[in-house]
Amino acid sequence: MRKLGIREADLEESFARSSGPGGQNVNKVATAVTLRHCPTGTSVTVQDSRSQAVNRKLALERLLDAIESAREKRRAAEIAEREKARRRKSPRPAALKRKILESKRKRGELKKLRGTIGT
Repeated sequence: MRKLGIREADLEESFARSSGPGGQNVNKVATAVTLRHCPTGTSVTVQDSRSQAVNRKLALERLLDAIESAREKRRAAEIAEREKARRRKSPRPAALKRKILESKRKRGELKKLRGTIGT
């Protein structure tokens, strides 16, 4: 948690009754854990185990993974945007310019050969 800069105070924890297999324990005890990171709004619900303690641990791990992957995705998008802007600003090579102009000239010549529609 320290590595990601997340504080305990930023986490909101709630418990609910789980569903699925587990018998009377699942029906009577609030074993499902929902963990929410308030600053980002990321939320994770875990009800894998019959034990609330195990579910809390799993929820924390999954929440940290989700926050880290979201940050990584944001970082990758920023890098891609910078790279796109850099490519946009760089000048075209002279050979590419010549090739483009040549194709435009050919297209223009083709259009000049077209005749007008007679009336």
